Amino acid sequence: MSVFSYELNDHRVAIVTIDVPGEKMNTLRDSFAGDLAEIIEKGRADDVTGMVFVSGKADNFIAGADIKMLDSAKSRADALALSEMCQKAFFEMKKLPFPTVAAIHGAALGGGLEFALACDYRVCSTDNMTKLGLPEVQLGLLPGGGGTQRLPKLVGIQKALEWMLTGKQVFAKQAKKAGLVDDAVPQSILLDVAIRLARAGKPKPRMPRLDKISQLLESNPFGRNIIFKKAEENVLKKTGGHYPAPIAIIKAVRASVELDELKAYKTEAEGFADLVMSEVSVALRGIFFATTEMKKEWKSEDAPKTRRVAVLGGGLMGAGIAHVSAVKASVPVRIKDVAHQGIGNAMNYSYKILSKRMKRRIMSKADVQLVMNRITGATDYSGFKHMDMVIEAVFEDLNLKQSMVADIERECGEHTIFASNTSSLPIGQIAEKATRPENVIGLHYFSPVEKMPLVEIIPHEGTSEATIARTVEFSRKQGKTPIVVKDKAGFYVNRILAPYVNEAANLLLAGEPIEKIDAALVEFGFPVGPLALLDEVGIDIGSKIAPILEKELGSRFKAPDAFSRLIDAKRLGRKTGRGFYKYEQKGKKVDESVYELLGVTVAPRLNKQEIASRCVAQMLNEAARCLDEGIIASARDGDIGAIFGIGFPPFLGGPFSYMDKRGISKVCSELSTFATDNPVFSPAEPLMAMAENGKQYY
Repeated sequence: MSVFSYELNDHRVAIVTIDVPGEKMNTLRDSFAGDLAEIIEKGRADDVTGMVFVSGKADNFIAGADIKMLDSAKSRADALALSEMCQKAFFEMKKLPFPTVAAIHGAALGGGLEFALACDYRVCSTDNMTKLGLPEVQLGLLPGGGGTQRLPKLVGIQKALEWMLTGKQVFAKQAKKAGLVDDAVPQSILLDVAIRLARAGKPKPRMPRLDKISQLLESNPFGRNIIFKKAEENVLKKTGGHYPAPIAIIKAVRASVELDELKAYKTEAEGFADLVMSEVSVALRGIFFATTEMKKEWKSEDAPKTRRVAVLGGGLMGAGIAHVSAVKASVPVRIKDVAHQGIGNAMNYSYKILSKRMKRRIMSKADVQLVMNRITGATDYSGFKHMDMVIEAVFEDLNLKQSMVADIERECGEHTIFASNTSSLPIGQIAEKATRPENVIGLHYFSPVEKMPLVEIIPHEGTSEATIARTVEFSRKQGKTPIVVKDKAGFYVNRILAPYVNEAANLLLAGEPIEKIDAALVEFGFPVGPLALLDEVGIDIGSKIAPILEKELGSRFKAPDAFSRLIDAKRLGRKTGRGFYKYEQKGKKVDESVYELLGVTVAPRLNKQEIASRCVAQMLNEAARCLDEGIIASARDGDIGAIFGIGFPPFLGGPFSYMDKRGISKVCSELSTFATDNPVFSPAEPLMAMAENGKQYY
């Protein structure tokens, strides 16, 4: 069945509707090129004056290529054929004697935008759901349907590189300003404007809208060389060379201005084929499939919707939770704090973030005011009676949290969910004195809330399934990826993070330099090193979690005693200006005085690879225990939790995928070697059993 339907209007303009049967999203599939060829031939036969492509979906134009199609490519030749087929189909569009117009409402991403780029004109709706971009880099790929060739000619080399290397998605106003679309109009007149463009005839060649400096750089070989060299330097600095796609994108864009057309398109297709078969893209596509599959879980059509939310505590976490609830979930939020200043700070937190978006013209002043009107506050429980969910974000004190459960049960309705943002206290203990324990659940966010994509959802034994489903659904509305984890100390993310950080601390106390330890893990692929991370989180926060983990899980979680000296000296990390690093306006640098405070004599003896191996080994070992104990439901959830929660290198696929790639026996062997010096490294029993039986996680 064709994805296209065809209608000829009175002006002999063909209106072609794109609508993939039985799917919410339009995607490019194997049959797309053949179906497109048939529609084009029909247009030729009918001697149309123009052709307008619109979507039959309410909220997307074409959301990209069907990723499953890439997995069906079993060889490089198969992947190359996919790219060449797409390129050829879009070349045929360019040769047509009549103009083609893409009328875009909703997402036009990846292959969807490449299809639009192959049209003579593009017009999009000004609706907030309309976004355009080439995000293939996020799957370890480059745009393989001519995107690397056509985009630079429309918006310029530098902007095209910026968008493709980051996977950036732009809104209508940005797209029009850059020259990506010819017009941006309200959805109500989108089709009318598209038809008018189709009747205007073929467009004349257009030059990118560049400022004088960009024009000077992009118009000559010397200037272009500077652009490409700088882009490559920046990519290598940010990725550590772990991701091949950005370099391939730069190469393909360079080909678009330095080689003849056929050779340039071949460079793109060859690069695409190489990347499809790369381990990095396979890992990143695996993450995509995992998160897509997770969206289908814990859905409940019968559960009441969360339409009003309250947040207890106006600190950084509370402010972040209120922000994503008002901005992403678009619900009214009531903040309760003991002081008006706390409420003011929380509201100002949102306003600062929104103001940046207003300055970049992503939001209008009216849009910002609309969002801010959703956030209110009080120092008492006024306005709480009809709340569907109350999210607690105060400091880690069991008695305080239990008293808040009692307050909410008194002040709110019987259906109100009490969700605790605790990072360490068992949810069962928080719910211990509740009269409606079925409504109590853990909802653990990561800081900063508006940036970190993960939440851990922690039901205790008495939490109802309806409460779990409602909490999962609301966290998704907040733009989060939720994983449901078992109610045990540290849950999942903090439990695998603690031994990793502890090992980094032990290496420091043994004489390894701070910057060397952090550099080792950044080179391994983490966004920041473990000691820098501890500074960001707060050394005092880590010290509060460690005793709970040690008490519940054993001595392997014991944090070094020397760290109490940092707390006594008020060196808590970034928030106090000093921790392992000293924080100044110019940036941060290692605070050398920390060695004397900790009684450390710097005496490096390990190389960076050995440092990284020791820290990561602790994390892998604990992840295996978590899965064995049912803390996480699957290896998939464990991989997503580690990647989205603590920045485990995505190109490695997560801890469990990484163990599979290395081989479970090899992981056990490495742990056993480390255990000769420190028994805390002894391989977990489930890992040993898997090694003996030749099993793997996937």
